[in-house]
Amino acid sequence: MTTRPAAPPPGTISAIVTDIEGTTSSIAFVADELFPYAARHLKAWVAAHPAEAAPILEHVAAAEPGDPRETLLRWIAEDRKATPLKTLQGMIWADGFASGELRGHVYPDAAAALRRWHGQGLRLAVYSSGSIAAQKLIFGHSTAGDLSGLFSSWFDTTTGPKREAGSYAKIADALGLPPDAILFLTDVEAEADAARAAGLHAAMIDRTGGGAGLASFDELGL
Repeated sequence: MTTRPAAPPPGTISAIVTDIEGTTSSIAFVADELFPYAARHLKAWVAAHPAEAAPILEHVAAAEPGDPRETLLRWIAEDRKATPLKTLQGMIWADGFASGELRGHVYPDAAAALRRWHGQGLRLAVYSSGSIAAQKLIFGHSTAGDLSGLFSSWFDTTTGPKREAGSYAKIADALGLPPDAILFLTDVEAEADAARAAGLHAAMIDRTGGGAGLASFDELGL
């Protein structure tokens, strides 16, 4: 079984990279609010924004036969980690956040820790399967206020799969830091393993209370 160190020794970390779903934010928010919102508005949004939607639909049509709109709806139901889907979802969600229909869920302990770490001079970044645009919407319109200014860097699936060590090596290069100066926070063990394989520190966050990781950011001791 993989060991799950709580956190590296204080003072050894220069940057913290965090996942969103299940880590800073509730999985239920994404599954029960964001995904259904995108599914409900997908066809109308595509019809209203033909220029923006066209390259995405072409990409999807090249990947699978059939009506790309129906394919996208199926991908939403499957939680497919496909970049075209994530891009389109982000565009649809932008309207929802702008109108106030959507507000990004962020756990209170996560919001407090992010503000504290930023105040301590730590560099903060996001690495999520959701598009960078969607990440900025969640943190920019969050239940804890606008947190987007706390982050200096944003990474999504265009950097690479989250379960491959090479993706984390690219993040370290982009941050201009040695891997062991970076702490990655996630709720997925395979992602933590990949980060460690690239030389990063990693800590598991388990919001379910099942004991697979730390219950909150407070337990990191940073």
